[in-house]
Amino acid sequence: MAFGDLLEMVGDLGKFQAIHIALLSFPAMFTACHNLLQNFVAAVPDHRCRVQLGDEGLRYLNVTEEPLREEFLRVFLPLDEEGRPDKCRMYTSPQWHLLGTNETQGNGSQPDTQACTDGWVYDRSQFTSTIVTEWDLVCDRKSLKRMVQSIYMAGLLIGACVLGRLSDKFGRRTLLQWSYLLLAVSGTCAAFSSSFPLFCFWRFLSGVSLSGVIMNSVSLKVEWTPTRFRPPVAMCGSFCYTFGQVLLPGIAYGIKDWCWIQLSVSVPFFVFFLYSWWLSESARWLIVNGKEHVALKQLKRAAKVNGREAEGERLTVEILKASVENDQLTAKKQSVLDLFRTPVMRRITCCMMVVWFSTSFAYYGLSIDLQGFGVDIYLIQLIFGAVDFPAKITAFLTLSLIGRRITQGTSLILAGSVVLAIAVLPKELQTVRTSLAAFGKGCLSAAFTCCFLYANELYPTVVRQTGIGLIGTMARLGAMVAPIVRMTGDYIPFLPSLIYGGATVITGLTAFLLLETRNMPLPETIDDVENSKKSSKRVSKLRNEDVPLQDAQASLMKQTV
Repeated sequence: MAFGDLLEMVGDLGKFQAIHIALLSFPAMFTACHNLLQNFVAAVPDHRCRVQLGDEGLRYLNVTEEPLREEFLRVFLPLDEEGRPDKCRMYTSPQWHLLGTNETQGNGSQPDTQACTDGWVYDRSQFTSTIVTEWDLVCDRKSLKRMVQSIYMAGLLIGACVLGRLSDKFGRRTLLQWSYLLLAVSGTCAAFSSSFPLFCFWRFLSGVSLSGVIMNSVSLKVEWTPTRFRPPVAMCGSFCYTFGQVLLPGIAYGIKDWCWIQLSVSVPFFVFFLYSWWLSESARWLIVNGKEHVALKQLKRAAKVNGREAEGERLTVEILKASVENDQLTAKKQSVLDLFRTPVMRRITCCMMVVWFSTSFAYYGLSIDLQGFGVDIYLIQLIFGAVDFPAKITAFLTLSLIGRRITQGTSLILAGSVVLAIAVLPKELQTVRTSLAAFGKGCLSAAFTCCFLYANELYPTVVRQTGIGLIGTMARLGAMVAPIVRMTGDYIPFLPSLIYGGATVITGLTAFLLLETRNMPLPETIDDVENSKKSSKRVSKLRNEDVPLQDAQASLMKQTV
């Protein structure tokens, strides 16, 4: 009896699994909030240099009305190309001759300017406070704002590398509980950070812990769910994440202070930590690690909750050992080198590394700088979140009807083409740019949806988790690099979109080098993958001869035995 048969025996998708999946999926809403928090806590409000006399000094010159106030500022601040006070420069000495005139400079000469010496004045009509206003991350320090997101993504990368191994050693539920607690604590501490370096440190830890939350939540859902129910379970978790993207602008609009926004998306993890004690450890992990008696207890608990207590009582320790005996043997053979030793495996791994890197790279490149579109930030975040619902539904349909390879490649090419179009469109066409960006974001969400399913079907069982871990690391690396590339826009405005779009189009073409896996059995060994090209041709031939698909798959199974 295989382990999947044990899950069917105690209740394939009963009350126990439903509660389990719901409790594990609900936190995904707030993981989405953390991933996109940068858009609101690091928003850049309109600003200008604080004049030497200070804003309070205006009353000493009896300048109280707004037109006179702006005229007075001309004495201290040069005008930018739009005729507004410069955001980062001020005159070295007051230009009193400009007061009461329409001149911008005296007698054609250029007055000397310098960087702001007394700080900045911020427009607080849209944001009461952000980390930008808190630590003056503007002008010469504006790159630090984007570094925050890269530091956070670096935490996700480190967390994936470290916590993945720890969860194999200490268990999924244990690491999940620890991650919930660490995320709650680090997120709360970030909200009350007294300095910018300290805020970066806490955000880094938030990234580490969030990686643990994502990995172990997925592992617990997958390892408690029979294979045939995994696609709808994956869809449930994916939609929870999308709902979090819609929830975030509502939270930010109602609070408007970065400290309390940060706190509001972190405190719920204390609640998740408390109810996580109800969750059951993965029975498969328990058996593999020699804890059969604990696993037996958990399976009987699941059977009782599902109303199959009699079936649960039939289980024994010997049955549990036999169910994963083959898994224990194959697990010892897993190695990262196995992903590159043979031609087909090498092609799959290299292509999927590029696909996951570029998808994440473009996704976060498009999602973390919403102010650049010149549209209300709350509205565009709401649109960007809402567009994921039809995008993901479309992706699930095309995956089933058309195939994985076409869905993956087409979605990336469409997304990249849209981003390239945004690069050449003038900023004045805000509506067109925003509409294209929303469509591109939807295409990238569809590409992400395909990525997870496609990778699991391409890699054989013996190295599946190893392969997923490697390409997952590449995805986090892409997310970490995305904010750094965005900095090039300070020198060449269209360059970031050109890089994001170009990389995505090339990657979409690369995806067509992969094998199609629709209606194909999951490969168990590396030999199955190496023979998959021949097998796929055999399936196509059988289809053309009107042989039923089930007979084709049966024929393939005989060939691989």
